[in-house]
Amino acid sequence: MNYHVDRVSWQKTQGQLRQIRERVFVYELHLPKEVEFDQHDKTAEHVLVRDENQCPIGTGRLCCDGLISRIAIIRSHRNREAYQSLIGFLSILAEQKGYENVFVQCILDEVPTFLKSGFSKQGSVFMEAGIPRQRMKCPVKEINSEPFTMLH
Repeated sequence: MNYHVDRVSWQKTQGQLRQIRERVFVYELHLPKEVEFDQHDKTAEHVLVRDENQCPIGTGRLCCDGLISRIAIIRSHRNREAYQSLIGFLSILAEQKGYENVFVQCILDEVPTFLKSGFSKQGSVFMEAGIPRQRMKCPVKEINSEPFTMLH
């Protein structure tokens, strides 16, 4: 299946972005809604992934500090091609913005997978939404979409 990714404005498309993120993070993963939407939404670069019928199926964002977050793809489209399209687009945005590194905040179980894919640990383990997480860093030119699945 072919996926199309567009850079979108939070102000204009927040209804679609919220719908996808609520479906994945709030209803499926049971994360608190008040944690899902934060101050970064207004300033981050957002992307919207559409399927070949132009139906919105995924989203993600690149924050001002190089953090890639809120990676959400609806269950029926969770496949390597969808994630590659999304992460590839976000890494291009990061390069265009002149970032040398990008960051993720993964759950502890995912740390070994990100380490194998060229990421390194940054700082101490911290809690978000009751889940222990580790901030990870990777040079933007070396980012690999392999370890990515849903990423809050």
